[in-house]
Amino acid sequence: MSVGAGDCRRFRRIGALVLFVFLIAGNRPGAAAPLDFIHAEGTHLVDAAGNGFAVKGINLGNWLVPEGYMFKFMQARAPKEIAGVIEALIGPEDASRFWTEFRDGYIAREDIRFIKAAGFNTVRVPLHWRLFVEPGERGADRFEGQGWYLLDRLVEWCREFDLRVIIDLHAAPGGQTGVNHDDGTGFPLTFYVPRYRRLTVALWRELAEHYRDEPVILGYDLLNEPISPYSDEDYLNPRLEPLYREIVAAIRSVDSKHVVLLAGAQWSTSFAVFGRPFDANAVYTYHKFWAKPTRDSLQSYLNFSNRWNVPLLIGETGEMTDIWNERFRRLHEQFGIGWCFWPYKSLDSDTTVVSIQKPAGWDLIANAASSDVGALEPGSLPSREQALAILNAYLEAVRFENGRINDSYLDSLGLLAP
Repeated sequence: MSVGAGDCRRFRRIGALVLFVFLIAGNRPGAAAPLDFIHAEGTHLVDAAGNGFAVKGINLGNWLVPEGYMFKFMQARAPKEIAGVIEALIGPEDASRFWTEFRDGYIAREDIRFIKAAGFNTVRVPLHWRLFVEPGERGADRFEGQGWYLLDRLVEWCREFDLRVIIDLHAAPGGQTGVNHDDGTGFPLTFYVPRYRRLTVALWRELAEHYRDEPVILGYDLLNEPISPYSDEDYLNPRLEPLYREIVAAIRSVDSKHVVLLAGAQWSTSFAVFGRPFDANAVYTYHKFWAKPTRDSLQSYLNFSNRWNVPLLIGETGEMTDIWNERFRRLHEQFGIGWCFWPYKSLDSDTTVVSIQKPAGWDLIANAASSDVGALEPGSLPSREQALAILNAYLEAVRFENGRINDSYLDSLGLLAP
């Protein structure tokens, strides 16, 4: 019997459906086999038995670190700016409720079950430091906040469905990048202000102590996209690796098991800041968007990996066409490099796994967040009641069951929507 391409695709979808049914029926808390720690061995990641682990990951962007473009906002880009618009529209009490429900609904158990069933094996989770720290007087900080509960809950779901977690400090104290998504002032103050540097190191020590015995955690991505090209590179670049050394020393004082991920400078693109590797369980990570899907786009990273015998990971890529996704993904797999595409979910998007349906009236919210709210004419803003209704509809739209699965996007990653 000859089997055509359509038959093969149908068989693959049947197989994915069988997997999804298995996950629903049998993968309950405690049902999954115990995991072991992933570690670096030469240029690869392996498990305790020495079996290779090729990361096939997706970023849970916008969940704990909101980004304006993922709400279709043109001016309110940083998390604090987005929060300011929401509060201005509906008041502080309802805004607080909005964010609690947003974090509960944006990434829920159903999302994690689907991510596993689609064929991913890892999620990368951007964190905002303020969800994990209550700053105190004269450095008397308390490592408390809603983030600990949310991250613990996510880890439990990932254990249930046999997924690994990369913890990514996306917004470090003071801001490590100097652009909106680190929620800082527009300067990478993590490198300038000793108080922020100490707090960043201390937060990583707390996270490592909290998760040191948790094999669901694949590793710690220390700083997302440090030092933008708009910053003083000559001053800042030589200070990146010393900060990494300080953070890793703090982590290793409580946790010898987990991989540390070291991102290059200039939005995680440049490895020129790195010398000889200083930790035996490290992965070097970079981000690439919209690059040519050819070897020359990766050559500097391959050279570094081969010279020092260390693993690579592309921590963020995507937001391009399906054809580009497939070519760039296959290029990385050709060289044994794991990948995490960006992002899992966004509003009205074809370049994500899940597209959130835009609620009726959303353009009124987006208009308010695309201008100076204080300068807008009152008549151009929705009333409080209208804004509240639209935002409540958005909270319903972000739930997994109300989203639209982009099958072709998953197909470009070599995965299937069950």
